[in-house]
Amino acid sequence: MDLVKFCDKLLQLRRARKLTQKEVAAACGITRQTYSGYESGDRYPKKKETYQLLADFFDVSFAYLYTDDEMFIEAAGEQYGSRGMAQARDLVSRLAGMFAGGELSDQDREAVMRSLERAYWLAKEDNKKYTPKKYRK
Repeated sequence: MDLVKFCDKLLQLRRARKLTQKEVAAACGITRQTYSGYESGDRYPKKKETYQLLADFFDVSFAYLYTDDEMFIEAAGEQYGSRGMAQARDLVSRLAGMFAGGELSDQDREAVMRSLERAYWLAKEDNKKYTPKKYRK
């Protein structure tokens, strides 16, 4: 699991090139406010294409910016809407904090993260059983 957050990666890449947020945003065809939200961690790109634009601009791989964590968050959003996405983002954030001590190997951290993601999906599926029919999708 990559412990460096998307927002921190963008900030590091931009500062290494001595660019302003406005310059990066203009080059990628997004507003400075949107880009600022990415760097602050308040928002994430809604489309994979935006991750690719940023990766191309900073000359890094798509996978460097769009990690398994982002895939999990996006999948939760697609299946359970903005609330599911927020829950998944919160779970990823809390887990990253848990691992900050560095006592687990990268392989063990990855295994723990995948197990918790599976538990999340199972819990969401199980909770459907108790949702009144009129509120089910």
